[in-house]
Amino acid sequence: MAEHIFEPTVEANVCQLHTKGMDWLSTGFDGGVQRAEAAYNITVPEGWTETDLRGYTNRRLTEAGFDADGPALLTGVDQRHARRAVYDPVAVVVTAGVSNPSTLPPVSRSETGPDELDEPFRPGTINIIAGTTRDLSAGALANLVAVVTEAKTATVLRLTGFSGTTSDAVIVGSDPSGEPARFSGASTAVGQAARACVRDALTAALASRYETEALPESVAHAEYGCATTVKASVSEL
Repeated sequence: MAEHIFEPTVEANVCQLHTKGMDWLSTGFDGGVQRAEAAYNITVPEGWTETDLRGYTNRRLTEAGFDADGPALLTGVDQRHARRAVYDPVAVVVTAGVSNPSTLPPVSRSETGPDELDEPFRPGTINIIAGTTRDLSAGALANLVAVVTEAKTATVLRLTGFSGTTSDAVIVGSDPSGEPARFSGASTAVGQAARACVRDALTAALASRYETEALPESVAHAEYGCATTVKASVSEL
């Protein structure tokens, strides 16, 4: 069952999602593909300025008592606001903060330059870790990142008007001992379950994080934010 894909444990504001061993694909700071027994979501403190992200992550895992290797994401959101959603064959864990929202306005203004091309890491992010009991092909695992991201964007737009934040990240994982699956699109069992889980976990995570605090009304009202207002040149091939 999907609820047994990974076992969540939180220590010292570090969430470990422990598994028997999965193939992970991460878009985080140490992103890429690896087979590992865990994935992590780590809350960083307010005012955090660390630049050695791998070294910092290793220290936090040691302090929390976790020794399993695995990809990690960083967030400014406390792990008490994390929410898990399950729909067989997928489980999803989400933390969500939107202090650094991003938008893509429908009409670009060519006279306006990019807001911050080399913006430093902003920890008020939306982190999503999704796992499936299916053994996904390499293409299906990569496509699951797109499926999860689409579901996140649709949900955040509905709830806030933003398309995401400037530092959103995703980890997806599949069970190499599971039933093989070549595809993970929206019409597949994996894709449909992932979309529902992301929608429901993200909705609950935002509700928890902003239970006593108002969501930013716009990028301009947020502490940090980015609106993509530059205009690209388009031509025939």
